[in-house]
Amino acid sequence: MELKRVAVTGLGAVTPLGNNVKDYWNGLVNGVSGSELITRFDAEKFKTRFACEVKGFNVEDYFDRKEARKYDLYTIFALVSTDEAIKDAGFDLEQVDKDKVGVVFGSGIGGFNTFLTGVSDYFHSNYEPRFNPFFIPKIISDIAAGYISIRYGFRGPNYATVSACATATNAIVDAFNYIRLGKANIFVAGGSEACIVEPGIGGFNAMHAISTNNAEYKTASRPFDKTRDGFVMGEGAGTVVLEELEHAKSRGARIYAEVVGGGMSADAYHITAPHPEGHGAILVMKNALEDANLKPEEIDYINVHGTATPLGDISEAIAIVKVFGEHAYKLNISATKSMTGHLLGAAGAIEAIASIYAILHDIVPPTINFKTPDEAIDQNINLTLHKAQKRTVNTALSNTFGFGGHNFSVIFKKYIP
Repeated sequence: MELKRVAVTGLGAVTPLGNNVKDYWNGLVNGVSGSELITRFDAEKFKTRFACEVKGFNVEDYFDRKEARKYDLYTIFALVSTDEAIKDAGFDLEQVDKDKVGVVFGSGIGGFNTFLTGVSDYFHSNYEPRFNPFFIPKIISDIAAGYISIRYGFRGPNYATVSACATATNAIVDAFNYIRLGKANIFVAGGSEACIVEPGIGGFNAMHAISTNNAEYKTASRPFDKTRDGFVMGEGAGTVVLEELEHAKSRGARIYAEVVGGGMSADAYHITAPHPEGHGAILVMKNALEDANLKPEEIDYINVHGTATPLGDISEAIAIVKVFGEHAYKLNISATKSMTGHLLGAAGAIEAIASIYAILHDIVPPTINFKTPDEAIDQNINLTLHKAQKRTVNTALSNTFGFGGHNFSVIFKKYIP
């Protein structure tokens, strides 16, 4: 069976750097930090008092008050980013075969805000079981995918991926596979997260996973820096519209790039820590290259998982050198979480968009906040430090790894008609 080619025809984003793709990309290439003191709750008693919140986002700009009450914040982010992506893709919703349009859209945690509010109200009401009828629909991780399908009438495959911080890349790889196997013409894929709430910050504090550098919160997300002390929590959503190439060409669609390969693997090592020798990361990148029928030296840019955790950055750097050999010193690498923070289940989607725009504009966004080299990390790899770098980017690989040992890589390639 000959596999079909898959194009990227639409993009949408809600991020700590901007609430659309243009503003998000401008923030990336200009090296803007999205980290600020937390405003969503009083964080004074928490070890971490900062995060990368979405800014200037007014829900009533997108939904009336009655409709908005149906959705958790993570679903609102998902619907807004998806609306941008579908408009960007430019297909006629009245003419497209909706039986052949699928949705795979995930969240690492789901409706955390709703869960917290519902349980808190229960305890503060003297245990009166008066739960909102939307309580369950608002918290479940698949509901964003469901609402996207309902909103646009898409009747193709519809489900959610839940693979922690690898969720959105998992969704993109799944959508890619369904299209190239001929199971759909178009797929809406991505991820959303809204976890800047007390249990989110407190829970990750208890795990020693997030930075506690309150004194320098603007620069606390420091991937690959020796002084890194954990990731900075982010929030938002990213949506990618994938389309069978001939279908896209037949309607004259703008094609941002092609998806040419996807890799999957497991660390099979620890629930939160990566394998110290990068075994899972090595395997997933090799699998993606093999799937794309590409040699390592054909990759120009890697958007790394790069969370700024002490163990994770070392493991990923080791894996890149082992997979790419001498070419590891010729390609560009950047950790855009240094600017956006870590969007958990949405990270892979916004980082896919960064990779696609790097191809589109031949610009690699930077890794910011780097000050002190870590002797455990090869200093000869090009981490694109401090400022964006211009270079030809024909092919980009994006890595995302999740708690539980879930690893996904996706490869995008410049489209040449």
